[in-house]
Amino acid sequence: MFEQLINKLTDPDSTYITLETTPKHDASFVPVIDTIERLGIVEKVDGFSTTDNPLAKLKFNSIIAAMQLQTRFKKPVLATMSMRDRNKIALQSDLLGANSIDVRAILALTGDPAKISDQPASKGVFEGDSTMLLDIIKCFNAGIDYAGREFGIKPRPIYPFAVSNAFSKNPKTLLKKFTKKLEHGALGIITQPVFDTENVLRLLELFEEAKKRSGRSEGVLILGVFPITKLKTAQFLASHVPGIDVPKNWIDTLYEAHKKGEAEEEKKGMELSENIFRSIKEIHPKIHLMTANRFTLAKALLE
Repeated sequence: MFEQLINKLTDPDSTYITLETTPKHDASFVPVIDTIERLGIVEKVDGFSTTDNPLAKLKFNSIIAAMQLQTRFKKPVLATMSMRDRNKIALQSDLLGANSIDVRAILALTGDPAKISDQPASKGVFEGDSTMLLDIIKCFNAGIDYAGREFGIKPRPIYPFAVSNAFSKNPKTLLKKFTKKLEHGALGIITQPVFDTENVLRLLELFEEAKKRSGRSEGVLILGVFPITKLKTAQFLASHVPGIDVPKNWIDTLYEAHKKGEAEEEKKGMELSENIFRSIKEIHPKIHLMTANRFTLAKALLE
């Protein structure tokens, strides 16, 4: 299952699409799984991901959610693990448990700051950034823990992924981050959403340079796609989310559509989203689709 996913990722001629899922503030992840199944989009993706308490808000466990998705759909899932909530003991313990239930694709994330959490007086752990988790995975794949102690029963192979911004005013910042995460063993690096082909080409160029600098020829850039159907969403991303560049033509188009009504706004937003999705598939068909659990949008793009 995981080997097939990695083969599609690393084959330049193969389309690779994963779909992000966000566990809710509920004691069950099953309703999310049921929605995906009901919409019939499972066969249109190669795998999924599960988020880990994004924005430091309490949600259902990402590892258990990944196991449940894999069990239902028989497709691999990238389970996100954040450095915010775990020290290196807990990280390794969770990796061992995940390994035993065949959750073996891990998306390493530093995590949002605990100060924005919905849980009173929460404190972040942050013993290191996401590269520490990548290093731990490297140790596990060598049959040892982070302290160098051998496991009696060795873990099965773990497949590490990482994330990156999609835009920076200083391209050297992105280059440095790409290089660092490749050096620490990431097989795939998923970007925040991209919204125009110029951004796509710029990222691909920077990533190729990072591969040369890191000496890692097998790393693959995975481009994030986030369909926008409302002006307020585009404006929020453009104004408040660092590492994302929403082009002016998106804002202008959605503004004009917004004046004509909600239906026109959604129609124009989907046209823009479909165009960038189609363009990425032609230029570099390695995509991570993010819809904040609005799976009807995912279905529309995938079809």
